[in-house]
This record gives sequence, structure tokens and C-alpha cells, in this order.
Amino acid sequence: MKSPTTTTTTTPTRSEFARGRFVGAAAIAFAVLVVVENMLFTVTGAPGYDAPMEEVLAYYAANRDAVAIISGLVALYLPLLLVFVTGLHGLVERRGGAGAGWSRLAVAAGATLSAIFVLFNVTQIGLALSADGLAKPTHAFELVWQIHAAAFALALPMIGTTCLGVAFAAHASGQTRAWQRLLGLVGGSLLLAAGLGGLAIADGSALIFVGLLGFAAWLVWLLVTGVRLIRS
Repeated sequence: MKSPTTTTTTTPTRSEFARGRFVGAAAIAFAVLVVVENMLFTVTGAPGYDAPMEEVLAYYAANRDAVAIISGLVALYLPLLLVFVTGLHGLVERRGGAGAGWSRLAVAAGATLSAIFVLFNVTQIGLALSADGLAKPTHAFELVWQIHAAAFALALPMIGTTCLGVAFAAHASGQTRAWQRLLGLVGGSLLLAAGLGGLAIADGSALIFVGLLGFAAWLVWLLVTGVRLIRS
């Protein structure tokens, strides 16, 4: 009689442990791929949204291979983002449901963010493909660039909402410490604040750095939380 009882009790614990490790690994992998993506942008000298169109055209004409690599990274990290937010929601539900409202918000925001990232990446691919055959920027090329910039600006508040959702959900369910919740709150708030100036950011405003600071905080949160989930 004792043997079956012991087995029944142990199996869910091991299953939850495995799920936690999987969700944590997804968070870390997502953060690492995003960092690599942004390093490629930096190394190749990606133009800001206030750059002249001639500079934008020259960049995409000269960096088609880099854009191809970046597009591949996006194709990898978007599923990881969805795995993380849905997996975290599952962990929250299995731990009694405390913070489930926040985790549902994170799932919705993460799905919306993924759609915006798709638009961001599609326009970037379009810029790279069309740049080769252009001697100078056309109105169509400029329009695609503006849509690309607008997609980035709109992504910021969605990243902020996702950040807040996962940070509060993870803490409410006992998976993170108070300082991690604070880090998520700061990062998410900065991203939401930057999102209020979406038009200005798409036009090249320095307000983008507020969003980037919040984004960096979220990446740190993902890495730390991912490690904690793997070890827990």
C-alpha cells in the first residue's frame, strides 16, 4: 500500500519541476537570442529612425545577409516567447492560481507582441529585398520604413505589459523574490511610458532610450527568473 502512495505523490512534483525547467530555459533562450539580434544591429550600424532615407537605403543594400540572420533569430525567439508566457501561466495555475490574472494578461500581451514583431520583421525583410534594386529611396521604400518604425514604437508598450504581467504573476505564485517583481515593475513602467510617445519614437525621438532602458531591465528579469525556475 505504501509504494503506490509514494509514487502518486512524487510524480506530480517531478512533472512540475520539469515544466519549471522548460519554462525557465525558454526565458533564457529568448533573452539570449534577443541580445544577439541587437548586437547584430549594433555591429552592422543600423540607422536610427531619424536617419536620412539615403542612409537607410544604403544600410539595407549593404547588410542583406545580416537582415537574413536577424530574421532567422526572430523566427526562433517568437515561439520561445509564447512558450514562456503560456508555460508560466500553466505553472501559476498549478501552484494554486495566485497571480493567474496577471499571467493571463501576459499571455494576451505576449501574443499581441508576437504579431507586432512579425510586422516589424516582415517590413525589415521587405526593405532588404527592395534595397538592392534601388538607386535612391522611393516613396514606397520610405513608407515601408515608416511602418517598420511605427511597429517598433507600438511594440514597446506591449513589451511593457508582458513584462508587468509575468513579473507580478511569477511573484504572486511564489516563483520569484520581491526585488525581481520590482525590477519587472520598473522595466514595464519605463516601456509603457515610452509607448506614450510612439509617434515621436517612430520619428526618431530620444524618448526611445527610455524604452530601451526598460527593455534591458526586462531582459535581465528574464535571465534571472529563467535561472531561478531551472534551479527551483
